[in-house]
Amino acid sequence: DLIGAARPSIADPFLPRKVEEGRAEDIRECIGCNVCVATNNTGAPMRCTQNPTVGEEWRPKGSDDKVLIVGAGPAGLEAARALGQRGYEVHLAEAAAEIGGRVTAEAALPGHAAWARVRDYRGYQISQMGNVSVYRESLMGAAEVREFGAPNVVIATGARWRKDGVGRSNLFPIPGADGAGVLSAGEVLAGARAEGPVVLYDDDGYYLGGALAEKLRSAGHAVTLVTPDTHASAWCDYTLEHDRIQARLIELDIAVMPNRELAAIDAGGVEIACI
Repeated sequence: DLIGAARPSIADPFLPRKVEEGRAEDIRECIGCNVCVATNNTGAPMRCTQNPTVGEEWRPKGSDDKVLIVGAGPAGLEAARALGQRGYEVHLAEAAAEIGGRVTAEAALPGHAAWARVRDYRGYQISQMGNVSVYRESLMGAAEVREFGAPNVVIATGARWRKDGVGRSNLFPIPGADGAGVLSAGEVLAGARAEGPVVLYDDDGYYLGGALAEKLRSAGHAVTLVTPDTHASAWCDYTLEHDRIQARLIELDIAVMPNRELAAIDAGGVEIACI
């Protein structure tokens, strides 16, 4: 018998051995994001969302010093897993009650449940390591980090979505973007409620614009997706997902306005300009 496992073997090069040894719970599962395909299609070096050390899986331990990691999102969890596997004494502090950070929120989006594997794999691996401690609901500022006294500190608190419109296409904030009724992607993911019809401005071009549009439409809002790209979620051409995203937007009656910019925002609505 022959089993083909191209993407799964990128996510976990040791998958066959783990299957052979009956360690299915230790398999780092592919989440189907196709970032590996996208890097091939863009001529970039291989990347993998699940396996950030793809191609360089073996690293030695450098010292016996303990490590404090601030933030238990995907980056903090991976740092804790990798350092714990190498034998370090690791302390992972998370401000929220739940680990996973952004990936936990995005796994709740329509069609993205598999993304929870990024969190769950690392959470399970860490739970099996006696040298890794996890502290939930532990907000740490500079004073707390210094007081902890770890010789090595990893800051993995991530980034935040802007809400002023500055991005690839706009070098300056959109007039009126600081007004009421303007939400960032992060705020929508965190549960902030929109009112009435929604204009979703997507200058990112990846999966999130289409996924948020579907989330808002499912909540009963009329949604118009405005993007400076030639089509919605344009970067997903590289991950071979755009056709499915486009079909879903059409199915849900989400209006798409490509080749457009938001020129201004006010209480009465938005001003849209052609590029």
